[in-house]
Order: sequence, then structure tokens, then C-alpha cells
Amino acid sequence: MELPKRLIKFLRKHKVDFDVQVHTQTFTASQTAEAEHVSGKKVAKAVMVKAGGVDTMIVLPASRTVDLFKLSTALGTQDVRVEGEKEFVDLFPDCEAGAMPPFGKLYGLPCLLDRSLRDADDLYFNAGNHWETVRIAAADFLRLSKAVLGDFSVAGKKVGVLKI
Repeated sequence: MELPKRLIKFLRKHKVDFDVQVHTQTFTASQTAEAEHVSGKKVAKAVMVKAGGVDTMIVLPASRTVDLFKLSTALGTQDVRVEGEKEFVDLFPDCEAGAMPPFGKLYGLPCLLDRSLRDADDLYFNAGNHWETVRIAAADFLRLSKAVLGDFSVAGKKVGVLKI
């Protein structure tokens, strides 16, 4: 599957400089960081959660884990859980399962960004498949996402570490 046309159109429309990089096939954000030879702090991963019955995208560095307690507090609901790929794959018809770019607004989804993403100069993220990433300036990423910024993660790689 090639890069989603909506992603390329979105980046060009907003005059964002970006690079598309090809790497070996990876299936986790940590593997992508290794393949790109960068810190996991520079790889933005999208984790889908169901919050109060609503599909919601949470974006955080590969080096961190969604903290469901912090997230549920921020969202004002205890009804928060991490979704499996089969639950959200249809939301991203132009992407391979689990390789969606971390821009919820491109797919009409609410999106929250972990504030630790501000610590990087550049960010890498999935380009709709498991062998290409996009690299852009973190400032451009934060500006374009127009998502709620907050503290939704803890150090570590496993998703959903704290269960409610």
C-alpha cells in the first residue's frame, strides 16, 4: 500500500517540509525507531482507545506507554480502554492495519497528543504502511495536529499499563 494521498495533500497544503523514508518492515513503533536509527522519543505512535464509546486517537512517543488512569481523568470518564486493530482498521481505509499516520483530524477522529512529543526536534511516524515513515519538524507536527496536548503517558513501551 502506498502513502495515503490525503496525508501527502495535507502536508503540502500546509507547506510542511517532509521526508519519506523507506526502512525494513516493522510492526511496532519501537522497531521503527530501531530501523530509522533514532530514539523512540522521536517516533510518534498512534494508539486507538475507546473512550466513552468514542474512537479516539492518542499520540505519544514510541518510548512511552498510554496511562489509562491519566487519560480517563483528562477525558472525564472511566470508560476508557485500548482498542485492538480489528476494532479500528475500518477507520483507516487507505492504511495497513496499525500503520495509520498520527493525525486524527485526517480521519475525523478526536486526537490527544502527549506533551512529551514537544521534546523532539523532528518526529517520525507511520506513513500508512509498515515500511515507510514520514519525518517532519516537531513544531510542524504539533501545529498541524491541532489536538489536545496533555500528560497521557508514562515511561515504558507496553500500551495501557494502568488499567481502571
